[in-house]
Amino acid sequence: MLDVFLQTFPFFAIIGLGYGAGKSGFFPPEATAWLTRFVFYFALSALLFGFSAQMTLSEIFDPRAAGAYILGCTVVYALALAVAFLRHRPLTEAVMEAHTAVIGNTGFLGVPMLVLVLGAQAAATVLLVLVIDLILFSSLLTIIFTIVKEGRLSSRMPRVIGVGLLKNPMVVSMALGLLWSATGQGLAGPISATMTLLGAAATPGALFAIGASLTNNRAERLTVAGWLSFAKLVLHPAAVGLAAFYIFDVAPFAAGVLIATAALPVAGNVYILAQHYNVAVARVSAAILISTLLSVATLPLVIAQFTG
Repeated sequence: MLDVFLQTFPFFAIIGLGYGAGKSGFFPPEATAWLTRFVFYFALSALLFGFSAQMTLSEIFDPRAAGAYILGCTVVYALALAVAFLRHRPLTEAVMEAHTAVIGNTGFLGVPMLVLVLGAQAAATVLLVLVIDLILFSSLLTIIFTIVKEGRLSSRMPRVIGVGLLKNPMVVSMALGLLWSATGQGLAGPISATMTLLGAAATPGALFAIGASLTNNRAERLTVAGWLSFAKLVLHPAAVGLAAFYIFDVAPFAAGVLIATAALPVAGNVYILAQHYNVAVARVSAAILISTLLSVATLPLVIAQFTG
């Protein structure tokens, strides 16, 4: 446990450094926005392209691991929906809370941290989770909100979802990497060196941006935010773990990576979605802040317990 904590400490230290820079005003919100854009569109995309260009689709898509993760997410998603409905919240708020309970910070925190801590062999499973989050659950959110808004399932829905995916650089970079891998040709030396150099900026840049962005989050609606943080940090990895070990019989290492990925704090892009739809903004903001702070202790514990 101590060894894992020491391995993960630098990641959280950089998040803390970013938070301090943002809180002091030295790193204003405008700087955070531009750093996030650089990481999202360039550094992280290069990192994901580099990983996927060295893999095949079959290496990433493990049906058992995918089934375990989707089932675990579905159970927690349904539970969060039920709790919201018991509080008499409308469908849009219930769906946003459920989304908060299962979408972790896989891109900005999971990819750099888990691959470095657990080794390159963890990359395929982490990328699998990222794909499921981006394609399955993000599309589900879009579909539900569109139905609520328009009162029906629009014929333009596939186009809306398709355009949204094509505008996401993480999806595009992974797809391009897999397409390149399918050619059987390795990356040319200068291209590989460029991807490596640019991708190296993803880890410190993403972590610093996470910390700086937390200064915009407020610890409001603590009861609900606390529940959502508990769902994300405890119930989500527990459900994924039970599905992986007892239903889908996932290989031990892959199962451990699935559980560790599920134990990541709430993703920052959930707040962007909440703002976009103007739904449960304060609750989501507080859940991101609380879950990120608590994950300093909970994530190393999960990693040590299930991947050691």
